Amino acid sequence: MNQRARFQHWLFAGSLVVALLLQLLPLPQPLLPFKPYWLALVLVYWIIEAPERHGLGFAFLLGVAADVVSGELLGEQALRLVVLSFIVLRFRARLRFFPVWQQSLAVLALLLNDRVVMLMVRGFGGAPMPSASFWIAPLVGMLAWPFLFLLLDDLRARLRAGE
Repeated sequence: MNQRARFQHWLFAGSLVVALLLQLLPLPQPLLPFKPYWLALVLVYWIIEAPERHGLGFAFLLGVAADVVSGELLGEQALRLVVLSFIVLRFRARLRFFPVWQQSLAVLALLLNDRVVMLMVRGFGGAPMPSASFWIAPLVGMLAWPFLFLLLDDLRARLRAGE
């Protein structure tokens, strides 16, 4: 493995570890509805940029790992990330060439779909309906997407330039 590939591997792994840590970041109760689904945002970026390395199986394993780390219902995040990954892989050709503001709208749709899947899973488990603030996190994720996309894109470009 050459140095560039090794650095890209570390960037990929590091971005996922940071996303997992951000998911685990404790926030005060009033701020919890504003925490975006960081793991999904990072996974969407990597599926758009390198789909051959990050497929549905990887999304499932990442979701199971996130479930274990966060202590949630085993398989919930795995299902959510597989559904999200399937949609992104299906529409990757279009998403890749959208301007960042249109990608943000697509990410909003993906995150809203993720919330619906979460509601279904938790509803089957007998959980009560969440409050209206449940729907704020996808909006925050949409606003965070341009910054995350540009940050990861810049890091990848620096890796290519440093070759």
